Amino acid sequence: MRFTTKRGKTFFKFDTYNDTMSPNNDKTVSVLLVDDDEINNFISIKLIKKALTNTDIMACLNGKFAIDQLLEIQQNDPNKLPDYILLDINMPIMNGWEFLDEYKRLNIDPLAKTKIYIISSSVFSNDINKARSYPLVKDFISKPLNVEKIKELFGVSL
Repeated sequence: MRFTTKRGKTFFKFDTYNDTMSPNNDKTVSVLLVDDDEINNFISIKLIKKALTNTDIMACLNGKFAIDQLLEIQQNDPNKLPDYILLDINMPIMNGWEFLDEYKRLNIDPLAKTKIYIISSSVFSNDINKARSYPLVKDFISKPLNVEKIKELFGVSL
């Protein structure tokens, strides 16, 4: 599904995907994808759903819109902040570094519930080192994603 806000910003929200065959179907894992590449978001969502059978996934096409969405969640129900944020570095309007700085400045997740991973196609060591220098960032993961990487990221048995 595709949604466009009154401000003309586009984001995607996908319904929770449930599979009663899953051993972990009692807890829904919430994921926020922050990536300007719509095709990459589509593929990532498919892979996450294949790896995790009980997910609620939202994707934002830039860091600014993701911050706006997170502030709204924080204001309405902080318990609904995502479990994971998968963050691209290079995006228009607000890139991944600016997102991290704003996320920290606004203290969006004071209890540190959300785990943030940089997901990027960058192969530059300075990007990898910079990502790892942020205390908020759990790790740097190279694109393309695959089911094995996602299972490892989310701690699902292979």
